[in-house]
Amino acid sequence: MTLLSYDRYCDEVLAQTDALRSVLDGADPTATVPSCPDWNLRELVVHVGGAYRWVGEIVRGRATEEVPEEKVPGFAGPEDDDPAALDAWLAEGAAATVAALREAGPDAEVWAWGWERSTAFWARRMTHEMVVHRADAALAARVPYTVDPEVAADTIEEWLRIVSFSQDGGDPEAAELRGGGRSLHLHATDVPGAEWLIEFGEDRFTWRHAHEKATVALRGPLTELMLVFNRRLEPTSERVEVLGDARLLDFWLDRSAFG
Repeated sequence: MTLLSYDRYCDEVLAQTDALRSVLDGADPTATVPSCPDWNLRELVVHVGGAYRWVGEIVRGRATEEVPEEKVPGFAGPEDDDPAALDAWLAEGAAATVAALREAGPDAEVWAWGWERSTAFWARRMTHEMVVHRADAALAARVPYTVDPEVAADTIEEWLRIVSFSQDGGDPEAAELRGGGRSLHLHATDVPGAEWLIEFGEDRFTWRHAHEKATVALRGPLTELMLVFNRRLEPTSERVEVLGDARLLDFWLDRSAFG
């Protein structure tokens, strides 16, 4: 699996936003988001749209340090509770951020919380922010969810990198993802080559693309693997299959968190 192109990430941000807007059309904005139960659907969208505006401000200003949320125009969402106002606010934020990313190009140096301080980091991050939160919205609205296989695979890749970054940064839960002799195999049954072997070393975990016997294997369609891995689908779902020591998969899911 390889990174998508910078232009593709920019295209995907807009495409994922449009797909989210389709989910919202006619949905109850007060519906609870099952995968983020502290939010309703409107609050989820405000989170996403605020993130767009925050990243856009970072990119446009070539920020060298984190930009406070209170300094981001429109961050808190539209004042009007009308769903049409929320839809327009979300679309405007996505378009403005993508325009800023395209104008800057992939190599502009900007502040980022992760392993790479560049616009390329943010184009990829916002793509997968949308992929996962669109799944949240689909769960809340009780509508089907699909995503392109290349994008789903890269969502898994980026998530592994985020958890690894958290482990390197001393996150106490991610720090427990170690211990020699154990491994976790992700095997997509519908996309050739979409397989990951996560190996627990004495000090940290590593991953590679391989088809090998592991302590536990998670098998199923690629989108479903991505959803389980991002804790948007239970591993007990009939849409996936767990082979081997399911406790290790639960151990990973309990200790892999954002940031």
